[in-house]
Amino acid sequence: MTQEQLEHFKQRLLDDKARLGQELSDLGSKNPTQPAHFQADYPESGSNSDDDNASEISEYADEISIEARLEAELRDVAKALGAVDKGTYGTCKYCGKDIDIKRLEARPASSSCIDCKKLLTQEM
Repeated sequence: MTQEQLEHFKQRLLDDKARLGQELSDLGSKNPTQPAHFQADYPESGSNSDDDNASEISEYADEISIEARLEAELRDVAKALGAVDKGTYGTCKYCGKDIDIKRLEARPASSSCIDCKKLLTQEM
């Protein structure tokens, strides 16, 4: 990987980190007991009807699920940025081969090559 490509992917990762942080902030707030985690805000409609309560619970459950996915993506981005700093970005963590540039373009936070990912998810 060239230095120009590495800078390109680093910028993409930094942009993803900012976007994910903003999306998490929009969903809730940082968890005071676990600074690396967020907690979704419970939606309050102000009504006490059974329908409104059910709707609030459903919306909250959806937001918790989205929050977990966004936090996982943010962790992957942080690991990829750490790999950039260590000089190991773009190398598969399982086999040590270079990760295809097309894969990194599709998902800059990838830490494994397609072959290893398929093997791990048993898609072969």
